[in-house]
Amino acid sequence: MDPQLVETTSSWAQFWDAFELFRDPILCALIAGGVLGFLSVYVVLRRMVFVSAAVTQSAGLGVALAFFAEIHLGLHVAPTVGAVGMALLATLLLMMDPSRLRLTRESMLGLAYALTGGAAVLVGDRISQEAHDVEAILFGTAVLVERSQLITVAAAGAVILLIHLWWFRGLTFASFDRTGALVQGLPVQVLDAVLMISIGLMVGVSARALGALPVFAFSTLSAIGALMLDLRLPWTFLLATFLGAVAGLGGYLFAYFYNFPVGASQTVLSGALVLLALAARGVKQLVSRGAAR
Repeated sequence: MDPQLVETTSSWAQFWDAFELFRDPILCALIAGGVLGFLSVYVVLRRMVFVSAAVTQSAGLGVALAFFAEIHLGLHVAPTVGAVGMALLATLLLMMDPSRLRLTRESMLGLAYALTGGAAVLVGDRISQEAHDVEAILFGTAVLVERSQLITVAAAGAVILLIHLWWFRGLTFASFDRTGALVQGLPVQVLDAVLMISIGLMVGVSARALGALPVFAFSTLSAIGALMLDLRLPWTFLLATFLGAVAGLGGYLFAYFYNFPVGASQTVLSGALVLLALAARGVKQLVSRGAAR
């Protein structure tokens, strides 16, 4: 028998024997990847990719500040609260009109991304005993997920999906045809706030559990892959959700079996799915041209 096949079979057996250890991180990756994949369609089509990057960096800073407050100030702040708080704060700041300060939105995004990313590294340097946790938040190297983190991600994801599916027509109308939505009398500002807060909340809780790097990938690359296939909008949302979930689960399994960092594996798989969608698009175009002849 092929030794590599024996080794793979043995690894699967070990995985299932210890599945209780991996169940929570796998479920967390599935939920976070799916919900962020759904939201990624808004992020990409509204050209808010850098918003996602800035918010994920802010979540990392929030975790670092939570550790700093407990170690140096004696204040107990749950890292998840720090992540969500900073992510929502960044989201609310980015919702402001930068023209009042004679700035462009791109400059505000660049400032938020660079400032929070650099601050997270500086704060992390002063909490050396928690350096591994801070690194996990920034780059996604966490292997295990606490049950409380899974519950938080699942609860936030369920609420966000429920609201977005309930208000799907209004949110998509206000997002992709703002003028038409205003003419129809829709509360565009409220719908925008719901969308931005949804992104900030889900990014915050997911970054605490999985790390900023894979969270950024789920919230951008999932939609890029889905949009490659030129599907109708509801199917694009569904496919982006599926791609995010696959990247979360598949990246974790790849990291386990080949001994790679989890966050990097999930991020690379997200990119690989985009390339797969690009190849599928090419095949689809070839078939269409052949049929046209």
